[in-house]
Amino acid sequence: MRFRHPDGSVVHLSYCTNVHPAETLDGVRAQLRDHCEPVRRRLGRDRLGIGLWLARDAARALTNDPAELRALRAELDSRGLEVVTLNGFPYEGFGADEVKYRVYRPDWTEPDRLAHTTDLARLLAALLPDDVTDGTISTLPLAWRTPYATDPGAPRTARTALTTLAQRLDALAELTGKSIRVGLEPEPGCTVETTADAIAPLTDVGHERIGICVDTCHLATSFEDPGTALDALTAAGIPVVKSQLSAALHAEHPHLPEVRTALAAFAEPRFLHQTRTRTAAGLRGTDDLDEAIAGGALPDSTPWRAHFHVPLHAPPAPPLTSTLPVLRTALTRLVGGAAPLTRHLEVETYTWQALPAELRPRTRTQLADGIAAELTLARDLLVDLGLKELP
Repeated sequence: MRFRHPDGSVVHLSYCTNVHPAETLDGVRAQLRDHCEPVRRRLGRDRLGIGLWLARDAARALTNDPAELRALRAELDSRGLEVVTLNGFPYEGFGADEVKYRVYRPDWTEPDRLAHTTDLARLLAALLPDDVTDGTISTLPLAWRTPYATDPGAPRTARTALTTLAQRLDALAELTGKSIRVGLEPEPGCTVETTADAIAPLTDVGHERIGICVDTCHLATSFEDPGTALDALTAAGIPVVKSQLSAALHAEHPHLPEVRTALAAFAEPRFLHQTRTRTAAGLRGTDDLDEAIAGGALPDSTPWRAHFHVPLHAPPAPPLTSTLPVLRTALTRLVGGAAPLTRHLEVETYTWQALPAELRPRTRTQLADGIAAELTLARDLLVDLGLKELP
């Protein structure tokens, strides 16, 4: 979906396909047929943007066979789908029964991360629509905090890898005329947990093609104020290459037994749900929701937020809610000003099948309806900010 900003530029809205597990190229094609095109049809649009997730095996298949890449581009066109952004964070196994800490490997100290991201950049340059010259990729925020924090050589290794990536992106732009930018995506528990944590390493890299991806669920989970965060990035000259529109789980009164019971329904074995609370002494947290619920690990006199991407249009029932207000505030700062801070927006609710059983979509139709409802909410927010939806 495309929108015209009042300054004349085009802002792209997509949804991320990591909600549909697929490790192979055949799986990606099945996603387009079974999920992405049906969502487009529900929205009544001739064209729908998707934030494509290409796992390692799928990316390699496309890299190794130009004919397969051309065929994928043709299939996107035939199904009314377009790709201007990729989710390069998960490497493989995102559809496994247990993902948890595995999603953070390989990290930016390992050669496979650089190689994979380079492949994604080259693929995206080929997949961009003919009238689009700019693409973006979100990626791991350097590494999970351990063992990175105990390795004195890790920061230099990661910086070297990102500098090499920037050089390759420069060469790609010169060769293809397509500008691909990569954004570190701050996430609780990682080396770069907050937007503030991103400023120093990105300043060290010091390249316009390497910036930040602002995920509004992660921003909210860490209790960051969107205005303060975005102002600091602007002051530091760090580009927001893309933003993922998502909402976290919020518990206003975690000391109440009924709140603990409601939270327990969201503690599940597949994904990591880092949980945070803000106290007078600073931010406190656990690596997963069940650790917080068990008691003792977190103070419960202040609200808790958990890294659980809840559907944008359907916050959980009381006594819980979502951080949709944070998303609204962030979006206003991102695209509501005289000029957009980013032109790539991506709805990223990958946890539909991790929701409590009674909230999970039971059919492809229900899932497509839910994704379409999220995109409709995002579209309405953009229109309210003065953007005009394009055909």
